[in-house]
Amino acid sequence: MEIHNILVKYWGYSSFRPMQEDIIQSVLDGRDTLALLPTGGGKSICFQVPALAMEGICVVISPLIALMKDQVENLKDRGIKAAAVHSGMHPREIDIAINNSVFGDLKFLYVSPERLKSPSFRQNLSSMNVCLLAVDEAHCISQWGYDFRPPYLNIAEIRPLINDAPVLALTATATNEVIVDIQEKLEFKEKNVLRKSFERKNLSYVVFHEEDKGGRLLKIVGNVKGSGIVYVRNRRKCREVSDFLNKNGIKATFYHAGLEARTREYRQDEWMKDKKPVMVATNAFGMGIDKPSVRFVVHFDLPDSTEAYFQEAGRAGRDGKRAYAVQLYEEADIRNAKQNLAVSFPEAEVIRSIYKGIGNYYQIPLGGGKDQQFDFDLQDFSTRYRMNTANVFSALKILEKEGYILLGSELENPSKIMFSIEHNELYTFQVENPGYDPFIKLLLRSYGGIFTEFVRINEKELAKRADTTYEKIRSALTKMQKMGLLIYIPATSSPQLLMVSDRIDSKAMNFSGENYSKRKKAALKRMQSVLDYIQSSNHCRSQMLLKYFGETGAQRCGLCDVCLDRNKINVSEMEFNEILEKIKPSLKEKPQALNELLFIAKEFPEDKVINVVMWLVDNEKVDVDEKQLYSWRKQFKMF
Repeated sequence: MEIHNILVKYWGYSSFRPMQEDIIQSVLDGRDTLALLPTGGGKSICFQVPALAMEGICVVISPLIALMKDQVENLKDRGIKAAAVHSGMHPREIDIAINNSVFGDLKFLYVSPERLKSPSFRQNLSSMNVCLLAVDEAHCISQWGYDFRPPYLNIAEIRPLINDAPVLALTATATNEVIVDIQEKLEFKEKNVLRKSFERKNLSYVVFHEEDKGGRLLKIVGNVKGSGIVYVRNRRKCREVSDFLNKNGIKATFYHAGLEARTREYRQDEWMKDKKPVMVATNAFGMGIDKPSVRFVVHFDLPDSTEAYFQEAGRAGRDGKRAYAVQLYEEADIRNAKQNLAVSFPEAEVIRSIYKGIGNYYQIPLGGGKDQQFDFDLQDFSTRYRMNTANVFSALKILEKEGYILLGSELENPSKIMFSIEHNELYTFQVENPGYDPFIKLLLRSYGGIFTEFVRINEKELAKRADTTYEKIRSALTKMQKMGLLIYIPATSSPQLLMVSDRIDSKAMNFSGENYSKRKKAALKRMQSVLDYIQSSNHCRSQMLLKYFGETGAQRCGLCDVCLDRNKINVSEMEFNEILEKIKPSLKEKPQALNELLFIAKEFPEDKVINVVMWLVDNEKVDVDEKQLYSWRKQFKMF
């Protein structure tokens, strides 16, 4: 089927967004392709459309289980056969998905990168008719990326197993060195990068150095009408800022990964429908969010990287209308950033001791534990082993990135069941056990496909229909599982920890000192870029962000706080930069009087030089002492 017909049939769109068609055609031509599209640029369509136009199955590698689930459900809703395979699934669920992939009954198979290490998966992969390998969040493959994950390094190893199918790598954020690294690590046959400019011409970037961040937030929300997101650093602050807004007459709610799945869905729905126009959230919010009319995104705390900031800020103004991306900060935020970074990289011995503690905590024997899933209470674990909670969390995230564990609420699952016997066997059981007959009939009436695949169930809804209690429904399903009639997977609602591999002796854990040091240095560099961004007041913010991602030569946006302020002094961008280039070296060398600066920049009109100097003073780039001597202000540096 022709790609435009596919787009209309399954998505209802009459045309592609910029760059989508070029990327799709590159894939259809059989070329390895790296696609860079900003947040909201429609990355998934770039592999879903060509896969539907080709014979065979598309294998999609994604690091986020929740995103995999979301995309699979989205495809199913469109009548497209798709499944996911990831750690934390029941073995029977995995078998069904793999068998359907091998025997041609699926169009899309989503897998986590950890799955690629499995010999049985590789054997089955070689039997699949793979038409395309899509690598989502491709920046994870580069150790220079902000979310490097070693399991991604296994991807190139499976290329010989997929019949020379092309690779499409996709990411919303990548620096030039990451772009090069992705193509090398995925063993591209030839370099081939297709990118859409990251420039957002309708987005106004603003930074406020503000000690009263709450007061400033009220002004922003009050002045910018419409829906918005306020990003905060931790779960506690989610509730605090949300309560603060509500007490001041602003309808707000909050969202973080520690909330139950139903609560998260309900609050997201309230926000989507503008019942609660302001969402206060951690970075757990945003994945799969498609709300074009977001008018503002406020970062109440500093982000960990420019990449993270750009992705989150980019959720504003996807409808093309004016929107605002606002960063608030105070001096304490800069000090905290340095402390948080230090905590994020605990020493190797600390990581080993925490890994050993996990094994003891759950009594996992050496050589065992693979694919076992446990309820995890971070506070209880930290208290029992007398460890700092922040250090434990950071160590667990490193263990996750190294492929030892999976951690977090994204392993939450709704309850599922599937009959493990045939229709005729079940009928015989109903005849011989009339007490179970009404309940079995209720299950069969309520859910289709229950003999061939796992289906989601709602125990409370079943209890309502059967005029009984939730506890009795769970008890009945558990008994039927023990009798071998069905497989019942109860919902998980507490944070989960899953062992991706068998437990090893912590002394045998390999953390490359060189890699660890490089990753820490890269993290320092990323944090410094955030500090440079917030502390700069003489460069267009859009230009700064674009330059970080390798786009040079962009024009001033004219919308950010720096541009708007600069416009007031009646000096063009070229004149401003030329004057600054003349006077800055002298100001950094020693204090200068105004007449000395006028002499240094004597080829420019005096009024314009004075305007530039006053602008630098007003924006705290230059200090003035009691003798009216001007000197360049030193800025905070991480290293």
